[in-house]
Amino acid sequence: MRTNRVLLAAAAAVTAFALTGCGGGGDDGAGKIPTAADGPSSAGTGRTTAGGGSGGGGKDEVAAYVEAKRAWVKCLRENHVDAPDPDANGQVELGDARTLKKNPAFLKASRKCSELNPAVPAEIERRLAPKLTPEQIKKQFEFADCMQKNGAPDFPDPEPDGRVYGDVQWDSGTAAAKQAARTCAPIIGDPVEQGPGKG
Repeated sequence: MRTNRVLLAAAAAVTAFALTGCGGGGDDGAGKIPTAADGPSSAGTGRTTAGGGSGGGGKDEVAAYVEAKRAWVKCLRENHVDAPDPDANGQVELGDARTLKKNPAFLKASRKCSELNPAVPAEIERRLAPKLTPEQIKKQFEFADCMQKNGAPDFPDPEPDGRVYGDVQWDSGTAAAKQAARTCAPIIGDPVEQGPGKG
C-alpha cells in the first residue's frame, strides 16, 4: 500500500527534521514530479530525481531497474523531453521541479511514459536514504513500538538503520490505527492531527 509507505517515509523524515532542526534527512522526495506510476521517491534535493514505488532487492533487480529506467528515458526523448541517461542507481536528474510542473511537453511525455517508469527496488532505497543518527533511529523504533501497542499491531518494525524498505503492508485506515497515530505522533515530532492513517 503506497500510502502506508509514504507515511512511513514521512515519519522518518519528520524525525530527522525535528532532531536536527535543519531537515537533515527530511528531504526525501522533495522536488519530485509525480507521475501515474510513481510512489515514494528516493532522496531529493530540490531537483527532480525520477523514480517509482517499491520493490525487492539484490543486484539482478537493481540491474533490471536501471534497464527499465533507460526505457523510460527513451520514451521521454521520443516525446520531446531531453532527459539524461540514468545513473548507476537508476536516478534521472531532470532539473528543477517547479519548472517541469509548468512544462506542457514534460507533463504530456510523463503521462505517455508513466507505465514504463518502474518501481524503486528496496536496495536502491537503502543506497539513497540519508543516514539517520542513533537518536533518530531510536525514535523510529519507539514510534513503531508505540503504534503496535496502541491499536496498530501490524505497523512494521524498522530495520536496524531506522528505515522501512520495500512494499510494506499495514492497515492505516482503522479507527484504532488512527488513534494510535494521534497517540504516537509526538514521538517523531509530528503534529497530532497529521499522524499515519489520515492518507
